[in-house]
Amino acid sequence: MDLRNLLESTLAGLGYELVDLELARGGLMRLFIDSPQGITVEDCVKVSNHLTRLFMVESVDYERLEVSSPGLDRPLTREADFSRFAGQTVKLKLRLPQDGARRIAGVLKGLSGDVVQVEVDGGKLVEVPLANLDKARLDPKF
Repeated sequence: MDLRNLLESTLAGLGYELVDLELARGGLMRLFIDSPQGITVEDCVKVSNHLTRLFMVESVDYERLEVSSPGLDRPLTREADFSRFAGQTVKLKLRLPQDGARRIAGVLKGLSGDVVQVEVDGGKLVEVPLANLDKARLDPKF
């Protein structure tokens, strides 16, 4: 059984999106969920209760389940995220240096094919292949 697919299909049926899944030592399973309306504590409780019952039926082995929102610095994990959050500021961490840098910050312009486009200071457009992307997060400004 593919845990990620099980979670994605179950959460979609409840009206949520699986943003990220972390499996940590000691049997900790940490889920980050989102929805167009945002996430409340009640949403986390609802999902946690539903998944606890589902995991019992599906015999999913875990010790502790944590469900939370992705936060303001939400990770961008899917190709669709790069289109959805176009126009917002982001921080990228690269696997291999590009133009001498492993970190890029700027305004997300979107995704063109398999290349993330970010406008950095001075209006320069930087293109990063998805294959070279280690992490991408929103970078909220207050």
